[in-house]
Amino acid sequence: KEFLCAMECIHTYSLVHDDLPAMDNDDYRRGNLTNHKVYGEGMAILAGDGLLTYAFQLMTENKTATPQQKIDAIKCVATAAGPEGMVGGQAFDMLSEDKHIPLEELKVLHSGKTGALFNASVELGLILGNADTTTRKALMEYANCLGLLFQITDDILDVTGTIEELGKTPGSDIRQHKSTYVSLLGLEEAKNQASLVGKQAHNALNSVSYDTSILSALIDYLLERTN
Repeated sequence: KEFLCAMECIHTYSLVHDDLPAMDNDDYRRGNLTNHKVYGEGMAILAGDGLLTYAFQLMTENKTATPQQKIDAIKCVATAAGPEGMVGGQAFDMLSEDKHIPLEELKVLHSGKTGALFNASVELGLILGNADTTTRKALMEYANCLGLLFQITDDILDVTGTIEELGKTPGSDIRQHKSTYVSLLGLEEAKNQASLVGKQAHNALNSVSYDTSILSALIDYLLERTN
């Protein structure tokens, strides 16, 4: 459970920092005022710093993983959260504001900003569960698709969603002049791409021998979500 809690700490820290005026400058998150709106920018920065640091403290406190599993897991999370993953993707995102970037560059951007934590969440389970090569390959393909699917549907909801449904103010991508799957492909083609990526994710699960109904349900949830 320490590894699960650590991932949630890192995810929450990323949202707190992402909402800051220097980043996406959002006032609402999950239907409530964002951290900096309630406690101020300085405290929001410290809250994010604390959550990120505490995540690694938590992982070291696990008593069931072997020493090698623990090292591999911590490296996996650090890589996903750092400059090779989420932080690098966020930097690329900031540098891409007010610019038109091609679809391939957008995929690279989101593979770091969004996809890295999706991948790490799955890879942690593979590391701690001593998964075989076939299972590892199939589930990492699934993870890649799931991260991409989340981002495409997020871009769609930024155009079609309401503040009541999303719990945050829609249209932030448009206000910041960001390239998105909708701006590059159009709304209908973005929806079509989401459907295709969803099928890819389902196909990846077909080669896994055990029950993947929960993982499969996550794909369908992302395809149908309204927030």
